[in-house]
Amino acid sequence: MKTDKIINELVGNYGKWFYDDEVLKSGKMTQNLYPYKSIFSPVEINKITIKNRLVMAPMGNISMCDETGRPNDRMLQYFFERAKGGVGLITTGLVPICHGLDPSVTEPGQLSYFPRIDRSRTVYAGWRDLSAGVHSYGAKIFIQLTPGLGRVGNPQCLLNFKKFPKSASMNPNFYMPQIPSTRLSDRKAKKIIKNAGQASADAKAFNIDGVYLHGHEGYLLDQMTNTAFNRRKMGRYADWQAFGLDMIREIRKRVGPNYPIMYRIDLSLALNETYGEKMDNKSLRKFKNGRTVEMTLKYMANLVKEGVDIFDVDLGCYDNWWLPHPPASMPPGCFLDISKIAKDYFKENNILSNAGKEVPVVAVGKLGYPDLAEQALRDEKCDMVMLGRPLLADPDWPNKVYSGRVNEIIPCIGCHEGCINEFVEGGHPQCAVNPRTSFEYIMPHNLIPAKEKKKIGVIGAGPAGVNMAITAAKRGHDVTLVEESGRVGGKTIPGSVPKIKYEIANYRRYLEDQVIKAQEAENFTYLPNTTATIDWLKDQKFDSIVFAMGTKDSNLPFKGLDKVNSIEATDLLLHPEKIGEAKKAVVVGGGVVGCETAYWLSYEHNLDVKVVEMEKYFMNHTCTANRGHLLHYMEKAGVELLNCTRVTGFEENAVKVMQNISESVPDPYITWHPVLPENVVNPLEPKFEVKEEEKILNADLVVIATGGKPKDHLFYEVQKENIAPELYNIGDSFSGGKVLEATRAANALGRRI
Repeated sequence: MKTDKIINELVGNYGKWFYDDEVLKSGKMTQNLYPYKSIFSPVEINKITIKNRLVMAPMGNISMCDETGRPNDRMLQYFFERAKGGVGLITTGLVPICHGLDPSVTEPGQLSYFPRIDRSRTVYAGWRDLSAGVHSYGAKIFIQLTPGLGRVGNPQCLLNFKKFPKSASMNPNFYMPQIPSTRLSDRKAKKIIKNAGQASADAKAFNIDGVYLHGHEGYLLDQMTNTAFNRRKMGRYADWQAFGLDMIREIRKRVGPNYPIMYRIDLSLALNETYGEKMDNKSLRKFKNGRTVEMTLKYMANLVKEGVDIFDVDLGCYDNWWLPHPPASMPPGCFLDISKIAKDYFKENNILSNAGKEVPVVAVGKLGYPDLAEQALRDEKCDMVMLGRPLLADPDWPNKVYSGRVNEIIPCIGCHEGCINEFVEGGHPQCAVNPRTSFEYIMPHNLIPAKEKKKIGVIGAGPAGVNMAITAAKRGHDVTLVEESGRVGGKTIPGSVPKIKYEIANYRRYLEDQVIKAQEAENFTYLPNTTATIDWLKDQKFDSIVFAMGTKDSNLPFKGLDKVNSIEATDLLLHPEKIGEAKKAVVVGGGVVGCETAYWLSYEHNLDVKVVEMEKYFMNHTCTANRGHLLHYMEKAGVELLNCTRVTGFEENAVKVMQNISESVPDPYITWHPVLPENVVNPLEPKFEVKEEEKILNADLVVIATGGKPKDHLFYEVQKENIAPELYNIGDSFSGGKVLEATRAANALGRRI
């Protein structure tokens, strides 16, 4: 089994990277290198000049078009906002050029939730309007052309059209591996190539500045040009490079020599390096012989010969999802070593583009920290820096960095709640910390002053309370923010304790800074260490009271819990000293809090950890990338995961459980299959059976992570007493959920109250 040493080292360290304090420090929102002269220097791509070194990643334009595939106002304003924010180059999200050839991209009635460019007259106006709007702010835009999804496409096409998904060879579908993806014929492959040429010519006609080929992470172009997926023995495309090279030739033929072509590629799928002996698994074993780093670099050189002007380079594919979609727990600048390998290769081999210029290499992967991005450019690890989620969180990231206002940047928290998860569910891009993302077309940046100024009390200084209070105050209301503890942040305080949650720590500090800044206005008061009682609220005579009090412990009725040393997960995170001399821990509850706590106990405190979960899957409803990273590296650390297991009681320093040991219980460590949404049923899934066995788990520390209940008692008491004319209950105190839901509710109420 082929492996690359550098990839082995990188993947091996992605679970314990935070042991290096310097890497951890690089993920802070500092401005030690201001002014950022490298970031804000121009760069040439073929015959065009980009005003700075910042590229907006292809962060989705899914469900942002009308039924014909024409970009609608939601999509236009979404990209205009980022262009206005100062980014140099925008790349669109996925735009398929394979309708009628890859059945996974089209829905019944020839509808698509992807934008289209293959209906030129129907969609012409939308793309023209997009390019014109972006140009008005001095930014350039490339369209991301996607030759197909193949095995990573929705297998629903089998039900809709009685057609199997397509791939380079017979490969299992990613979402439902029991369904095969059949071989794309040479005829259809050539048709997709012709489509790429036509789409590029259309893009040029629409005043789009360049095309950007979607050739990474296991999409159809990658499947055709990677020996992991392409095992053809006959025909033109048995040569794994031919499909990509033919496509570049066709595009060049249609657009001429001066039109920029960008290519996104994975330097390695990193499957062998990720899974090792597990590559013998039925779902993975076909993919053992993927491109090596050396093969990829030679292919990139050949792509340059045919006309590619610029690359961005990453790692991984859907089967190790956390690599191409780095979650909260991955290190800052996780792929800088990858971009440097490509850049050094071009330099050492004197590889120039057809325009006679050096081939810029774009770095990707958690680069939303200005000092880190600047240093990467100064150290020549890359030529440009790609920002995806940081520009969803704050479209003004470039302008704020340029003017030295780094502390004002809304930091991405790496949760994937609104970006990646929304795509999976068929929604449009959103952001947990920026409720305006994708709603720019109906939600103006400048708040509308309140017609009637009110005296408003906001109870709780977590994300919901802070966002609501500040929004309402900016509109002119007299706002008092009350917090029982002495700290701003709510659940982000314990949530930011594990070192892998450094992005949550950044966000908590941002919330704290915003509250400090808000107090400069006469109409905003912050009262820490203050308990809002019925009598106190009566005395304040508020016109409106907003309750954002978060959650309280669930307090499940576990029998015999007093026989063990037990503690709630959030309490333990707030008070790590309570670990004491413990050596063995059992975490009860395998949601995201339970698993992050287990990870923290194992990696940072060297405990022997077991996690007990009643359901089939750990961290169900958590984004695949976040979930996969934690599961994979918990297994590496020896954390024992017991799914389909329920707690039945406690003994002296032990937990009694009943575990389903049936062979039908899924392997809890499998990360190469996603957990399907609840509204999607896999009819081929093996029948689930129950065969239980009692087990005793020794533990000198039991951590309860079974979720919380809305802390809504005060809301109902106040409602009963009729203390104020208007009462609202938002965030977790309404319904325990995600940051996305809390900030969305806070923003909506703050804008309308």
